[in-house]
Amino acid sequence: MTAVLEIDNVHKWFGSHHVLDGFSLRVGPGEVVGLLGPNGCGKSTVLNIVSKLLSFDDGQVRLMGEPLSELGHRARGIVGVCSQHCALYPDLLPAENLRFFARLYGLSDKEGTQRVAELMRSFELDHFASTRVGQLSGGWKQRLHLAVSLIHRPKLLVLDEPTAAVDLEARMDLWRLIEGLRDSGTTLLLTSHHLVEAQRLCSRVALMRSGKVVAEGSVPELLARVPGQAVAKVQSEDHAALMQRALDLGWTVRQHTGQLRLLLPGDLGLRDIVEALDGTQVSAVSVQAVTLEDAYLELVGDSSLLG
Repeated sequence: MTAVLEIDNVHKWFGSHHVLDGFSLRVGPGEVVGLLGPNGCGKSTVLNIVSKLLSFDDGQVRLMGEPLSELGHRARGIVGVCSQHCALYPDLLPAENLRFFARLYGLSDKEGTQRVAELMRSFELDHFASTRVGQLSGGWKQRLHLAVSLIHRPKLLVLDEPTAAVDLEARMDLWRLIEGLRDSGTTLLLTSHHLVEAQRLCSRVALMRSGKVVAEGSVPELLARVPGQAVAKVQSEDHAALMQRALDLGWTVRQHTGQLRLLLPGDLGLRDIVEALDGTQVSAVSVQAVTLEDAYLELVGDSSLLG
């Protein structure tokens, strides 16, 4: 089956800065692929290249099997883009924004009218049909921005940190919308600083560092690469004694931003952990299942994404 997107050994320099260093990625039909990595690793550069907002210096990019360099303006009809910065007209109504972009993408008046009605209804924008976009909350603006990116029925939807600038309630609403797109078979490529978001939405995740993919797989596959079945976060007044005890027990010890994380070989309860660490001046313990955050720290080794 032809991939929607294929990126093969792509390089990009900004002056002397090698932003992408042999980056490769494949996105199949109906997949939701997340790009995760620390600031400056090249995530947004990849999305800008795919969206034809930026050229690349070496390698190959294909959309629907065709080289991006040969698609010309046709690439605009294949890709839809929704970023954290809403590219909307604040003085227009939601439907007027949608109609504007329908014309921009070459939809006929009949098709545009039908598509605007569909998106106004499915994104529940009818509630604000008479409200100018500049008066909408950040969450509803982003909801409209997402609808705009779908106006031309793109084969690939690119989401660049789509929930970064909204509050928690709006983020949850946007997650549900994106899940609906995923479940309907829409192909998505997204970046996010929210690891919970990536774990919830993505069928596959590519972890980036220094302009290349350092690990890739489904969320369960990445979790399986963490050397532990559970994680205990421990506070102690004697880190050295705690670390030594954990190592004596055969537990893997990790330290990030001053916090000790013990990767446990089994599903131990709090009482079992406290008893095993007796005498190491433990003041607090919490335990949880392994998450994408743990896989990220293990495989990328940079905590700047977390927060």
